[in-house]
This record gives sequence, C-alpha cells and structure tokens, in this order.
Amino acid sequence: MDQIKAFSYLRVSGKGQVCGDGFPRQRDVCERYAAENNILIEREFRDEGVCGADEMNDRPGLSDLLEAIAANGVRLILIERHDRLARDLMVGELIYNELRKMGVKVVAAESGQDLTVGDDNNTNRLIRQIMGAIAQWEKCGIVLKLKAARLRKRKECGRCEGQKPYGHYPGEQTALEHIIAWREKGMHIHDIVQRLRDERVPARGKDAQWHATTVQRILQRQTNPKPVTA
Repeated sequence: MDQIKAFSYLRVSGKGQVCGDGFPRQRDVCERYAAENNILIEREFRDEGVCGADEMNDRPGLSDLLEAIAANGVRLILIERHDRLARDLMVGELIYNELRKMGVKVVAAESGQDLTVGDDNNTNRLIRQIMGAIAQWEKCGIVLKLKAARLRKRKECGRCEGQKPYGHYPGEQTALEHIIAWREKGMHIHDIVQRLRDERVPARGKDAQWHATTVQRILQRQTNPKPVTA
C-alpha cells in the first residue's frame, strides 16, 4: 500500500519556547501518528513566537506551507493539536475554511481528529469549534496570568521597570553626592540649581536643564525623604 504524503506544521507562541521542548514534542507527536497510519511526512514547516495580534501576520512558515501545497499536490497536513494553527477561534475557522476549499485535510495527530471536516457534519464541526473556543479561553487566561505576574514583579521590585532614580547611571553619583552635601550645608534650592548649571553638570529631560523641581524630587527620593522647600 502506497504511503500517503503529508506536510507537518509546528508552531510555538512565545520566543522563550523556541529553544524549549515545544518543537521536539510536536514533531514527535506528528511522526508517531504518521508511522501508525502509513503516512510519509515530506517536509516540515514551522513558525516561531507567533501569538495574539500576529495570529494572521508574520507567519512565514504557514505561507510557505500554503505555497508548497499549491505547488506539489500534497493534501494532508499534520499538526500536534487543534490550537497549533491558531488559538483564536475565528482565525482558526478562516484558515480551515481556506484549506477545505483547496481540498486539504488537516489532522490533529494527538487525537486523530479531522479538523477540516465539512460544515455539513454538524457534530464534528461543533467539536472543532468547541476546542477552538477552549483554546481561545486558555490564551486569554495565559495573557491575564502574565499581566498579573508583571504587575506583581513591579510591586516587588519598586522602580525596576520604571525610570531609574537620579544617581543610577554612570556619572550621576558624584553630582548626587554634591546635591545632598550642598543641601545639608543649608544651600538654597535655587542656588543648587545655579551651581549645577554653572558647573555644566549634565541633566536629564528634553531640555537637559536643571530646575528647582528636579532637585527637589532628587532629594525627596533619598533613603529618609523629608519635605523639601526652597
């Protein structure tokens, strides 16, 4: 019995997964299904770090796959499971519909389910769409978890993701020490500003100029902040 020719498609949704077990795992599932069903995988296509707004864009692997299908007559695509083509339900339905028009069958190797079954098969269509909705729900959950983790990290690290306090960057520590010392000696805020300008100490900001409010904020950010007045 002649082997059925197929292509496999692999996708990971995060850049950090490119070097993980995502691709090897998906490849293994597809190859196992192929071996059990007398299928020959002629070529593998893959996309790296595709998710969210990129579901339909920046997918060279999918584009190459569609071009190859149009060119050589292969009519079977193996993917690990339903969400490898797309996590978004509507995006997935659009892709499956286009492949169906081309006479291409997409099989989820993990379950053996035909994902491109015609719309006249209500039961299979319902299962596919339910699985797509679950994938979309899982994606939203992952996004919310990542957002919560970033907020939690921001609270734990204080200013770690915001603007660094004056004195953090090279060359600022000496100026910061002078500002503190001058203030401790009783120097007026405006006099400190003038001194910084006269000595051409680099300032931050669009106009790169020292201002009284800038010096006040710097002093207030110290270990034991006290109200600073001119």
